[in-house]
Amino acid sequence: MTYERNFNLLNSKFKELFFPTLMASIAGNFAILADAFFISLFMGSSYLSVVQSIEPLAAFVNVVYWLIGLGGSILCTCAKAEFDDDKANEIFTISIILVVLISVLITVSGVLFPDFYMQVLCKSPQIRPLVSQYFFLYLIGIPFTCFMICFAYFIKTDGFIQLQFRAFLMNNGVNVIFDIILMKFLNFGIQGAALATTIGAVTSAIYILTYFLDSKGTLKFIKFKSSQLISNLIDISKAGFSGASIPLYTTIKLVFLNALITSILGEMGLAAFNMCYNTLFLVTIFIFGTTQSILPIVALYFKEEDYNGVEYVVKRSLKIVTIFGIFFTVLFAVFPQAILFLFNVKNASDIPLVLNAVRIYSLSILGYALNFLYIFYTQSVQYNKLSNAITVLEGLILPILLANILVYFLGANGFWISFCVSEVVTLLFIYLYSRYANRKYNDEYEGFFLIKQNDNGKIFEYTINGNINDAVNLSAEIQEFLSENKSATLVSMAIEEMLTNIININENVDTIDIIVRDSDEYILISIKDSGIDFNPIVENDNLEFDNISVLNKIAYKVDYSRILV
Repeated sequence: MTYERNFNLLNSKFKELFFPTLMASIAGNFAILADAFFISLFMGSSYLSVVQSIEPLAAFVNVVYWLIGLGGSILCTCAKAEFDDDKANEIFTISIILVVLISVLITVSGVLFPDFYMQVLCKSPQIRPLVSQYFFLYLIGIPFTCFMICFAYFIKTDGFIQLQFRAFLMNNGVNVIFDIILMKFLNFGIQGAALATTIGAVTSAIYILTYFLDSKGTLKFIKFKSSQLISNLIDISKAGFSGASIPLYTTIKLVFLNALITSILGEMGLAAFNMCYNTLFLVTIFIFGTTQSILPIVALYFKEEDYNGVEYVVKRSLKIVTIFGIFFTVLFAVFPQAILFLFNVKNASDIPLVLNAVRIYSLSILGYALNFLYIFYTQSVQYNKLSNAITVLEGLILPILLANILVYFLGANGFWISFCVSEVVTLLFIYLYSRYANRKYNDEYEGFFLIKQNDNGKIFEYTINGNINDAVNLSAEIQEFLSENKSATLVSMAIEEMLTNIININENVDTIDIIVRDSDEYILISIKDSGIDFNPIVENDNLEFDNISVLNKIAYKVDYSRILV
């Protein structure tokens, strides 16, 4: 009997992560749409120009928690994959301290130098007083937002996906409730929207700390050497920069594009841009949910050189992202009236402008979805130079350059068309580079995603059902595969011992993946299962069939890690 790998374990893990992460993404981004909706509902769609003026600051806040939270969580996952829990906790501690300090500095600088921020954010003297009102109350919530989201990245790697989801849900639920109370019933106006956002951030930041009340949590704050702070900061920043550069470039891009559209179409043009921007946020919710599901899986499997596993997850993600991209492109191109309803656009003179903007802008959605997936994939497999190049091209250079060029030749329509052209040019760049890299490295990489290729003659992949009979039969099959290697018998014994103990300690474990790598210097055995916590390094006196001492004697090294559970 041949036990070929069927990817059922990986597929179940992807599903397990995807739906909660998607819900967390919806919860995490819903506040932006909710604020825009209630502002347009209670105050009128023209007031969306105020929110759009603040978007560069909101994007810069994203830079902080993406750079540190996303970068730190990737390094934390890698440290756990290398069985270094002390390193994981050190990265966790440093990341949380840094994100709090930096976000507090942003708030303090905004309070001390408000005129500087207003000059950068708002080019229209008419709406500047309203922007200033929103700005001050929004500032207060920045440290709480950064802490909560950074913390959420880390606890997801520790398996606390539901807690992450509930924290985001609480953030948005509180925000929506106070939007209604403060704007409709207490007549706080635009200040009510900002205050509601801040109250939601404070509440969820407090709630997410309940992580420490759960005994299953493995992350904790520890003391660390001050001499290690700078090196860890550099490593965290390197790991998170390609992801964080997305909102960084968005910050710069929006400053220029807000000024450009205001000069062409005035405040209503800025409001229309905000509506288009929010349609993209709606798409981002689903794309972000997908990319955040694959990131920890791909990072882990790539670290273990399980390239077939990486390829499976990437192909699955590509299908999902493509479906979402096509759906939303068709939806907004064919039914742009949905945006009129969502943002309460009733002024007859504004309707043609908004409909035209949404129709053209929607054509960029599919390309945006594919590029976004590619950026996060290259980040998770540490193709940092490529990821950074794509991000700066798609997120900064092309949008600003093309918007100015096309506006010159096509007027206002050129502004909306530039977004679609930017995404197409970026995809073309990725395609050409992947072709170049495949030829340059002699087929070491393959395809659009440049996935590394295994030496199929020296790697064996298996999936078995969780029963003793399959474990024993697989052990014999592997010994036959490695018959020319003098360590074949020891390898088969080691695998049988590990599988037997995994099966015996679990009431039910459906599938187990086993990968054997036969190198010139050693044979590496990797086993993944979805069962309960079982550390083969520690002998268990309560386990009836515990022969793990045999494994520890015949193996040169045995490591164990509990990741993505």
